[in-house]
Amino acid sequence: MLIVVLLVVESCAKVPITGRKQFNLLPESQLMSMSLTQYGTFLQENEALPESDNRVQMVRSVGNRIAKAVEAYLIENQLDKRIKNFEWEFNVVDQDVINAWCMPGGKVCFYTGILPLTQTETGLAVVMGHEIAHAIARHGNERMSQGMAIQIGGVGLSKAVEEQPDIVQNIFLSSYGLGTQLGSLKYSRKHESESDKMGLIFMALAGYDPSEAVSFWGRMAATGGAQTPEFMSTHPSHETRISDLKTYLPEALSYYKK
Repeated sequence: MLIVVLLVVESCAKVPITGRKQFNLLPESQLMSMSLTQYGTFLQENEALPESDNRVQMVRSVGNRIAKAVEAYLIENQLDKRIKNFEWEFNVVDQDVINAWCMPGGKVCFYTGILPLTQTETGLAVVMGHEIAHAIARHGNERMSQGMAIQIGGVGLSKAVEEQPDIVQNIFLSSYGLGTQLGSLKYSRKHESESDKMGLIFMALAGYDPSEAVSFWGRMAATGGAQTPEFMSTHPSHETRISDLKTYLPEALSYYKK
């Protein structure tokens, strides 16, 4: 009983900045170990651009700048446990995909397809702050905890990896799971909105003007194409997102120093 109580206390935490209570069932150390393996596999299958590429230099410059600012903020607020054993790594793959992501432990990847929309270092900082926020908030742990519960039940991560490795890998890679009930999708949108707010503050801490986020998402909205209705999407609609960002801006600007 004591062990169970200790596990529950350890699993309950508050997300930095937003203060939202979260319940993560999986050991972060194990997720980071899986992250190292999956990130390495991804880079073997999707060759990263070389250090000499200007796009790589920009992504790494912005990434390291925001990571440094975030670390200082977490240490100052006695939240540095959130980045324990983090080893930041920033890479770019040459694929015409509008996407970027950050795995547990600070493993970041940008696709060249998103760079025409970021346009500048500040635009890139919008996306970088958002992706780093996912890692700091441990959204992947929440999503994976939920996915494991839905598909595997109350099985420990180590045992699940041993007995059902393919399922665990799929849950990990999606950081969401295969359950597509609207309740689960809404839960994911909550993470997206939380990362938007945290990302604004993270980029502001690093000296990037958070007002650029509104312009960036305006460009995203202008890319055209049919958008999935919000209630069926894991992301907020562009209109909702831009409206929320404008609401978050005053707080984010209080952290911004040119």
